Amino acid sequence: MKCYVRKINYYETDQMKVVHHSNYFRYFEEARTFFLEELGFPYAKLEEEQLISPVVQISCRYKKPVLYGETVHILVRLVKLSGVRCRFVYEVADEETGELRAVGSSEHCFIDGTGKIIAMNRSCPEFFEVFRKEVEPYDEERLK
Repeated sequence: MKCYVRKINYYETDQMKVVHHSNYFRYFEEARTFFLEELGFPYAKLEEEQLISPVVQISCRYKKPVLYGETVHILVRLVKLSGVRCRFVYEVADEETGELRAVGSSEHCFIDGTGKIIAMNRSCPEFFEVFRKEVEPYDEERLK
């Protein structure tokens, strides 16, 4: 589990200073990018290796609004991994209170530079092994 910290900017909110729902998917991507950087595999390095991981499914359940000026912690976990797919879950919580504001998940496949689906465990075994060690169990009920 990795924790990404994010302060909310005014431009991300609506007239009521509530974060627009579409921004959560951006926050998930920022947290996932942070996760990969912490593992020593930033996106740029993966792309150099011709390993691309597009989103094939994404979801978010909003528990309570996040407001302008607040700081949130986004916990990101890798919960499933096969040679051709992986799944992350995200928990967005208020920095001060720890209150859960949103939960979500994203699923990704692995493709090469030509768009062909690949088995990461064969195409990039070094990365796969590091990734495999990060997989942790997760109670799917938290996503509801």
